[in-house]
Amino acid sequence: MSDYGTPPPPPPAPGYNAPAAGGTPPPNYLVWAILSTIFCCLPFGIASIVFAAQVNGKWAAGDVAGAQDSSAKAKKFAIWGAVAGIIVGVIYGILIAAGVMSGINSGTTSP
Repeated sequence: MSDYGTPPPPPPAPGYNAPAAGGTPPPNYLVWAILSTIFCCLPFGIASIVFAAQVNGKWAAGDVAGAQDSSAKAKKFAIWGAVAGIIVGVIYGILIAAGVMSGINSGTTSP
């Protein structure tokens, strides 16, 4: 039997294996999101994890702009979380140092 006269099979849908644009997906920053959550600032870290988890799924679905947007948001929230953690740590250190210094100056020390 010959295939003459039968229509060709339809091409795969865009994004089935890779987006029509090709290339590599944008970075998802998942490691930075997790580290930011654990060590720095929980709310910003969780938001970063949510956006980082969306990157590969959007890329596989062919949503290149959505994957790039989620990647940028994941990076932004991870940075904000790290900065917030550093600021809180510095303020905490200043308060501890001020508390220790006030105890020394007043003649009382804590055990």
